[in-house]
Amino acid sequence: MKRSTIQFIIVLATISLVGVALTQAFWFYKAFSFQKTQLDQRIYVALGDVAERILTLNNNPSTLVNPVNQISSNQYIVMVNDVIDSKKLEIYIKDALKFRNIYMDFEYGIYESSTKKLIYANAVKIQRDKKAQLLQDSIEKTKPNILPALTKDNYYFTVAFPAMRAYMLGEMDIWIFSSVVLLIVVIFFAYTLLAILKQKRLSEVQRDFINNMTHEFKTPIATIAISSEVLMKPTISTKPEKLLNYATIIHEETKRLKKQVERVLQMATLEKEDLKLNLEVLDLHELIEKVVANLEAPLRKVNGTLELILDEIPIALRADKLHLTNILHNLVDNAIKYSKENPEITISTASKRNGVEIAVADKGIGIAPEMKRKIFDKFYRVPTGDVHDVKGFGLGLSYVKLMIEAHKGTIKAQSILKEGTTFIIYLPMNF
Repeated sequence: MKRSTIQFIIVLATISLVGVALTQAFWFYKAFSFQKTQLDQRIYVALGDVAERILTLNNNPSTLVNPVNQISSNQYIVMVNDVIDSKKLEIYIKDALKFRNIYMDFEYGIYESSTKKLIYANAVKIQRDKKAQLLQDSIEKTKPNILPALTKDNYYFTVAFPAMRAYMLGEMDIWIFSSVVLLIVVIFFAYTLLAILKQKRLSEVQRDFINNMTHEFKTPIATIAISSEVLMKPTISTKPEKLLNYATIIHEETKRLKKQVERVLQMATLEKEDLKLNLEVLDLHELIEKVVANLEAPLRKVNGTLELILDEIPIALRADKLHLTNILHNLVDNAIKYSKENPEITISTASKRNGVEIAVADKGIGIAPEMKRKIFDKFYRVPTGDVHDVKGFGLGLSYVKLMIEAHKGTIKAQSILKEGTTFIIYLPMNF
């Protein structure tokens, strides 16, 4: 599938998901607003009935015009302007709310109209279950009667519902359920898209790896084939210098092939098996000097230099000698590959608290910031432009990171494009 097709599918799917989510959010908000309006109307009517009952109790023939006003989203004021029997107000409110199927806990307060002074307040719990409510009522009846005697004729009361939002959400359970289901679908769909993208990226990486491996193997095989054809000529035996030359070429190319195969097999083995390190106490500086000695030939071939800046104090640490050697060899090899000409490489060490820091620096092409986070990924190689003249499978840094983490250490890269790169390794002394 073409990249443009996948991008089109992703964009279309994203727009669809966002559209569905926004539509659900819009209708949920509309349903919530409608539910709130209906609840407010039911509360208005219920509290209006309470006011009428109070007037009837007081034998007041007056008719109240819009006695109920909403002073906040969950609080209402009822202007009775008459005597309020505090003993019966709570009963009236509970009865009016239950009659309209409003089962919300509420708080109420009685105020003096002239001074707006709070005379009495109480909080009431409402139970949906009748048995539970009867038990609650019996408990309330056993409480001491501390209600004040209200004799004036200018009182009003307020009612507040602290849990109104939770109550409304509870009444919208089908909407909440559908929203949760939609959210799960969106998450699953997004995860599927990510999995597809990851799989496509893996497929591209594997294809690049196979193409690169084919190229890496094809060159030495072709060289070996040509050299062997020359050696098969009868006249070659009369020319010992050419015989030695072609035999040397075959030997070197065979070593190169063997090294490439071992690197691929090494990474495959590390994935399939539990990694076991052969730990031993090593002289770090001695090991680094041996690695540098082994790299003299490839450095001389590219007219490169390697400087050692080692800590004055000898450093001993427990590590796997083979893997630590390979780590340093890979880092120096990368520094050579990614230097345009005359590589200048520095290896330095410094003692740190409970560990050691090893830095391998070069003055090569550097790494762009957006590529730096990918360099430790398997098969990834930093592009060098339109011409891919850097040899390798993209396994070196992946192996390096895996081995350093196996030693309980860390590695990080500091790089400036076109100025160079420094890999900084921290290894604990003992682990």
